[in-house]
Amino acid sequence: MTGPPPYRLPSPMPSSFSDDGGPVSELVRFFRHGKVAVLTGAGCSTESGIPDYRGPTTGRMPRQPIQHAAFLRNALVRRRYWARSFWGWPKFAAARPNAAHAALATLERRGWLSGLITQNVDGLHHQAGSHRVVELHGALSRVVCLSCQSEMARSDLQVELAALNADLAGEAELAPDGDAEVSASWLERFQSPVCGCGGDLMPAVVFFGGHVPPSVLSEAWGVLEQAEALLVVGSSLAVFSGYRFVKRAAEQGKPVAILNRGETRGDALAALRIEGSAGPVLSALARRLDRA
Repeated sequence: MTGPPPYRLPSPMPSSFSDDGGPVSELVRFFRHGKVAVLTGAGCSTESGIPDYRGPTTGRMPRQPIQHAAFLRNALVRRRYWARSFWGWPKFAAARPNAAHAALATLERRGWLSGLITQNVDGLHHQAGSHRVVELHGALSRVVCLSCQSEMARSDLQVELAALNADLAGEAELAPDGDAEVSASWLERFQSPVCGCGGDLMPAVVFFGGHVPPSVLSEAWGVLEQAEALLVVGSSLAVFSGYRFVKRAAEQGKPVAILNRGETRGDALAALRIEGSAGPVLSALARRLDRA
């Protein structure tokens, strides 16, 4: 199933959007379909200082994200993850919701949304005040033991990591999902954390190649089922875990709108396509709908 040609704005993009005309008016008309389900990706959080994997803020060299199966079976992969996370976590945890998160929380509060489905693991939608949020890939704020399944706060683990590696010093550059770039020599000396039971620890997230838990997926499908339309914000939809919702919406005849910087896998299925940053567009949308 295909929709009308995507709506694209001319370049260069303005830093803010007028409340009248252009893409905001298009989105206002889109919201007249009824309740809207929203799917968000990394592009929704880049304005909070969290890098993405594939967008315009991505570094020159493509990144190889952690693979779920490799983390489970390979101790060296786990050590690499925790060493880099040790440096990346403080900056990641310090990120705060941006205008896009605030606008989506406002839209939910005013009854425009059926809920939010997010591919992000930063928890910023909750911080902004959104209530019905389905975290497809989990949350970095929690850590789980692979042996006894007990959980702990990632902030508490940071204290333990600092004590284990008190003799190490250095700096690192923040990368997507709380990762960071560290030197090989630093990595060799890093001591990985373990649970009190002696088991290996893992962030409570679904890494690339992993499977979204059935209960979480069922909740996400519920958000879409209770909506008359789907809005995608800040996702390239390259990963099937997000693209499947666009595909399902199109199959059900529900219109799809995509707000993103750059092309997406779902463009051919979109009735409305807006090239832009999430914060300015969604803020203007919330103001317009508030006056409606």
